[in-house]
Amino acid sequence: MIRYLPLVVKNAIRNRRRTALTLVSVATSLCLLGTLMALYRSFFYSETPEYQAHRLIVRNKVSLANPLRLSYLPLIRKVAGVQEATIYQFFAGSYKDDTPSESFARFAVESERLFRIFPEFRLSEEEKYAFLHERTAAIVGIKTARSLNMKLGDRVTLRGDIFPVNVDLIIRGIFQAGTADDESMYFHYDYLNESLRAGERDTVGAFIVRMDGPESANAVIKGIDDQFRNAPLQTKTETEKAFQLSFLAMLGNVKAFLLSICAAVTFTILLVTGNTMAMAVRERTREVGVLKTLGFTPGIILGLLVGEALVLSLTGGLLGMGLAALACAVLRSGPSFGADLSQLAVAPSVIAIGLGISLMIGFISSLIPAFTASRRPILESLRVNN
Repeated sequence: MIRYLPLVVKNAIRNRRRTALTLVSVATSLCLLGTLMALYRSFFYSETPEYQAHRLIVRNKVSLANPLRLSYLPLIRKVAGVQEATIYQFFAGSYKDDTPSESFARFAVESERLFRIFPEFRLSEEEKYAFLHERTAAIVGIKTARSLNMKLGDRVTLRGDIFPVNVDLIIRGIFQAGTADDESMYFHYDYLNESLRAGERDTVGAFIVRMDGPESANAVIKGIDDQFRNAPLQTKTETEKAFQLSFLAMLGNVKAFLLSICAAVTFTILLVTGNTMAMAVRERTREVGVLKTLGFTPGIILGLLVGEALVLSLTGGLLGMGLAALACAVLRSGPSFGADLSQLAVAPSVIAIGLGISLMIGFISSLIPAFTASRRPILESLRVNN
């Protein structure tokens, strides 16, 4: 069949308007399908980066909204396998007008331990020194700094809601991590704690732990949670990735949602290509009869018609995967929306699956009309008026 490839390609583009519309439809559908598959893989099956695999989050077993006591921290540090542990206090509230474009994560931490927990944070030694030695200093991720036009030395006021205080900060560093943390701000927990009323101090929303190695995760998780099993405030310890996925779970069954959309997109592509091939075969019924009189066997005719559909679907699939790669690049550079999209990409496995689906759809959609046309008697084909 290779020698008939030029004929297959020529037939595929003979009706250029229909071919262009079909390619656009298939490419758009494959773009959506590829982006959804990339998201699915990134959320549930991507390999955890080494820096993230070393970290655990410790929070209240009941809910993240219920704080833990600051006194838990030294006990957590004594658990076997814990290399470092620190405060990880989310500070809600608002910044300026509190519009979505001005929303970013803010955390109060122990500054002297922060960079041991997050070794991927990159900033100059001068910025790091200024942050460590100034009570009201803060560092901000590069994405937030760019989007909000923050510069070194700028004064920032965060208005609290859960915490009934305002914190006045000075930007002393702009860091880059290559993760969702590039949208975050970090400042001193001691400054926040001292600003609170006496009865509201010494509570922490969560602790973040750095382990000796990922292989210690199960033992460290059990060691921490067992230590507070009979305490008034029990803990729930989980990996950083599991902690991030818990926010996605608030949206519902994300897995089923993504898979159902993928199934709907696949069915839509099948209908589009099926309708296209049925029209193409009907238009060339007489032409098929002529091919038979010239000695083309039903098998060759079947191969020509199916090959035409495969060429169209594969070309649309390649265009769609390219568009999906661009879509993932846009999502990587945009806001994270509670999920770490910094590593989002159309992996080779996603490309292979997408192209496989496009070929499968091209084959299935063309098989019945092509088989019917290839088996139709010559005289019947020649009598059909186009």
